[in-house]
Amino acid sequence: MDKLTDNQIAWRAAQDIADGAYVNLGIGLPEKVAQYQPPGREAVFHTENGILNFGESPASGAEDWDLINAGKKAVTLKPGASFFHHADSFAMVRGGHLDVAILGAYEVAQNGDLANWSTGPKGVPAVGGAMDLVHGAKRVAVITGHVTRDGRPKLLERCTLPLTGVGCVTRVYTSLAVIDVADGRFVLREKLPALSMDALQAVTGARLLTPGPVADLICPEL
Repeated sequence: MDKLTDNQIAWRAAQDIADGAYVNLGIGLPEKVAQYQPPGREAVFHTENGILNFGESPASGAEDWDLINAGKKAVTLKPGASFFHHADSFAMVRGGHLDVAILGAYEVAQNGDLANWSTGPKGVPAVGGAMDLVHGAKRVAVITGHVTRDGRPKLLERCTLPLTGVGCVTRVYTSLAVIDVADGRFVLREKLPALSMDALQAVTGARLLTPGPVADLICPEL
């Protein structure tokens, strides 16, 4: 099955970030979103370890390893960037000062529940700041592959893994579709043009509603 690359998923999510929004990017795939700000728009990116207004990743060999994000990846700084204590960073999160948090996921339920910190008893738990972010940010979006590595759906009627937050996710960007969470259900907004509804539903663990037109999910080659 054809699907978007990680870079394309990140690009699509970046298109919905409003100009001037304060945005936290989760560790892993969400970090890529900083590379794809639309022309004429500028997000202010926040990281839990204490930077506001970081930019794209530096070129290989040009890293300053005193400048890293929460995932220990090297970052660059934009004009006006600031540094602060870890506790102050979490005060920004808990104080409701972030417009958007973009996070990865193991599972998302149709009511907006999110599981992204533990894969169960045999996994290594990694809570990080996710539990604060899902309750502190004004909007929570998820970017993820549509299915697991072994082909199981990540979008489910109910999460089976330990929850990060309850009813917190509003939009999911996957390798196959863009899906909103509305009134406790998954609402399909965009899908890959070559993918049939039946094929998409077959790899989704909850019913997809289509109350209106479904747009084509088209991304540039990246």
